[in-house]
Amino acid sequence: MGKVVVDMSMSLDGFIAGVNDSQKEPLGEGGAVLQQWLFNGQLESRHSSFFKMNPISREVFDKSVDSTGAILTGRRTYNVVGGWEGNHPAGVSVVILTHRPPIAPPEGNTPISFVTDGVERAVREAKEKAGGKNVGVAGARTAQQCLAAGLVDELHIHHIPVLLGEGTRLFTSLSERIPLTVKETVSDRDVTHVLYSVERVCVAYD
Repeated sequence: MGKVVVDMSMSLDGFIAGVNDSQKEPLGEGGAVLQQWLFNGQLESRHSSFFKMNPISREVFDKSVDSTGAILTGRRTYNVVGGWEGNHPAGVSVVILTHRPPIAPPEGNTPISFVTDGVERAVREAKEKAGGKNVGVAGARTAQQCLAAGLVDELHIHHIPVLLGEGTRLFTSLSERIPLTVKETVSDRDVTHVLYSVERVCVAYD
């Protein structure tokens, strides 16, 4: 049985993007530093030559991609990246949690579906599409909703040694304690990959 995993790069002060994120700057002003670890090495990912990493980070990344069967994120992320032009780099099905599906989404090779009736339904659909593999959750609001509903099994946070100061925080609206257990820590030159398991508790969000 696959797991629901929040998988995001995050600054030391808790941001996953800088201010004023847009299609021109999907990670916002100064936010590109959060994903430099995916591109500043010499070794290509086994899954895509688009990503070039150091050996340690490539192993972490490829292991994650190997275990992921679908991705769940929100409409804001979808809009900022222009719907990936219909081709998500992970090469798996994508489920978008939204109130209003786009009228004319871009056509491409990635199966993208839109769920309008809540996070529980979105997670169920993503699990069905994952075919027994993990569901990777991205985007702050979607991650917070999944955590609040008690639907997340693990957090895989790529901690970046930078203080952004402002932007989009990953956990900004969570208002109750969520116990975590550190399952694995892998350190590389410019990123520390930490895998946390999530205790099964339900929390509130604003």
